[in-house]
Amino acid sequence: MLKKTIAALAAGMGLSIASLGACAATTAELAFRYAPVHYQDTDSSDYPSEYITAYDYDNDRITTNNWDNRGNGQWPATVYYSVVESCTHWFISYSFYHPRDWSDTAFDQEHENDLEGTIISVRKDGTPFGTMEGMITVFHTDFFAFTPAGSPYRNGHETIDGTVSFEVDNGISRMKTVQEAKGHGLKAWPYASNFNGAANQDGIVYYPTLGTPGHPLSGNDRHVNYRLVDLNQPNGMYAAALSDALQPAAQALTFASWGSFRGDTSGGCGSGSKTCSTNSANTPWGWDDGNDGESYRGEFALDPAHLFSFYFSGTGSFSQQYVSNPFLTGLRDTGFYSGHAPAGFASQLDLNTLYGKLTNSCS
Repeated sequence: MLKKTIAALAAGMGLSIASLGACAATTAELAFRYAPVHYQDTDSSDYPSEYITAYDYDNDRITTNNWDNRGNGQWPATVYYSVVESCTHWFISYSFYHPRDWSDTAFDQEHENDLEGTIISVRKDGTPFGTMEGMITVFHTDFFAFTPAGSPYRNGHETIDGTVSFEVDNGISRMKTVQEAKGHGLKAWPYASNFNGAANQDGIVYYPTLGTPGHPLSGNDRHVNYRLVDLNQPNGMYAAALSDALQPAAQALTFASWGSFRGDTSGGCGSGSKTCSTNSANTPWGWDDGNDGESYRGEFALDPAHLFSFYFSGTGSFSQQYVSNPFLTGLRDTGFYSGHAPAGFASQLDLNTLYGKLTNSCS
C-alpha cells in the first residue's frame, strides 16, 4: 500500500520511482516517506512570522533582508531535508525556516532568520524504506531525544525525552513534529506546544506533498501542503554555505560564518523595548547542544552516526562509516581539510578524520 501510494503521487508529478522495485529507495523517496505531519503553534500578535518557507523566499540569498521582506508571509511552504547513509542506517533530517524569531514581550530578544529541525535514524533492513529507530530534535540550543514505540534504543549519554507519535496521511503513517510559536523550538509532537489541531486553538498543520506547495490562509489553517527541498541540491543552501566559506566575510551573502546565517537589526527587529541579536540562526552543520558533552557543533549534518551513538544505547549493529555523506564530500571537494577548515568550523572536529569515515564499500 505504501509503495502504491507514493507511486501514484510520484506518477502524477512525472517522477521516477524505479528504485521502489529494488532494495532501497532514492534519497528523495526516503525523504518523502518519512516527512512529518508538522504542527506549528501560532500567536495572533504576528501570524505571518509563524509561517514556514524557504530561506530565499524573496528570490535572493541575501539573508540580512529576510526580516524586512516578510510581508504577509504567503510564500510557498517549504521544508528542507538531507539524507546521509551509513553502512547500516539512513539519517534523514528535516529543517524548518522562518524569517523571524520574534517576541511581543518587553525586554525579550529577537533575531533575523530562524532554522530548527529534526533528524531520524532509519535502519536499512532490506526493505525499500527501512525501519525508523530514533529521533533527535533542535529546541534552540538544546537537543531532545525521542523514540517510536518498539525501538531498541535506550538512554545513552542523554536521556530519552518521549515517544514519537504518528498520523496517517494518504495511507502513510507519518511522524508528528511540533514547533512553538515565536521562537520556533521543535520537538516530537506534542512536547513543544499544547497545539493539537483543536478548533479552538491557534495553529497550522502542514502536510508533505509531491505537488504544488501552498501557504496558510491565516494563522488557523488545518491543512497546508509543504514541498521538500534538498539542502544539498545544486545551488541550494549547502552550496551557498560552501561558496560563502570561500569568500571574505564582508562579501558573503548568506552566512556570517560556518553554519550561522547573516542577520542584522534592520526592518524593526528589536523595536521598542526589545533587543535584536545578529547572526544568531544556525543550520544543521552549525547546530549544537552546548551541554551534551562529547558531541560537537555540526554533527547533525557532518557526523550523525556519532551523534546517535552518543545520545542512545541499545543501537545494535551500528556503522559509523558513510556510504554517502554529501556534507563531507562537499567540504572535501571544495578544498577544505584539517588545518584549512571554514571560519567558524568546530575546533573539536577534525576534517581529515571525518573524511576517513567515507567508504566505497561495506564489509
